[in-house]
This record gives sequence, structure tokens and C-alpha cells, in this order.
Amino acid sequence: MAEPAARAAEAAEDRSWRLRHLPVLLVASAVLAAAAAVVGGVTGGADAALGAAVGVAVTVVSYTLTTVVLAWADSRDSQLVLPFGLGLYVAKFTLLGAVMVGVASTGWPGLIPMCLGIAAGVVVWTGVHIWWLTTVHARRTRR
Repeated sequence: MAEPAARAAEAAEDRSWRLRHLPVLLVASAVLAAAAAVVGGVTGGADAALGAAVGVAVTVVSYTLTTVVLAWADSRDSQLVLPFGLGLYVAKFTLLGAVMVGVASTGWPGLIPMCLGIAAGVVVWTGVHIWWLTTVHARRTRR
């Protein structure tokens, strides 16, 4: 009887690998958003603080959405990953472009800090994800 239960637990564990890294990335991004807001506030005032934090948030929302959608698609059928990934990519960058053009047309002084926040979010998210894959995930797969 223990064997079927062990197999069921192993199957559930296998499904959860797709999102296991997300909490670490979200915590790192929250720390970055706070730091970006402080740096923005010190260097450019309230608009810069808000812009930097919003920029990090834009990256976090985008990457989290991608992670969740692709994990869902992969859990259904691995052949869904490519069409969902490409569709999501097109939709996100179209929306991001429209938002950036809209924000730029207002002359808001937080635009440049927002762009820098987006860039910092990409760098931190990617770096933490690489760290997680090469350390935490690599240890789990070697067991």
C-alpha cells in the first residue's frame, strides 16, 4: 500500500517543479522594488521612486504571468508551451509598448526611472533564476 502512495506523492512533486522557483523570485523582486523606490526617491523624488518601483512591478507581473501560463500549458500537454509562449510574448510586448507610449506622451518625470526599474527587474529576475537553477534545483535533481 505504501508504494501507490509514494508514486502519487512523486507525481504531485513532479507537477509542482514548474512553479517551485516562483517564491524565491518574488521575494528577490520585492526587495529590488523597495530598493529601487528608495534609490529613485533619493535621486529624483517621489515620481522617480514611484517610477522605479512600478518598473520592477511591470517585470514581475510579466514574468510571473509567463511562468504560470507556461507551467499550466506544460502540465496539460508539452506541445502547448510553444503556441502559448509565443502568443503571450506577442500580447505582453504589444501591451508594454502601448503602455510605454501612453506614459511617454504624458511627460511624466517617472518614465526614465520606470524604464530603469524594468531593466533592473529583468537583470535581478534572470540572475536569481539562474542562481536557483544552478544551486537549489541542481541539488534536488541529483538526489
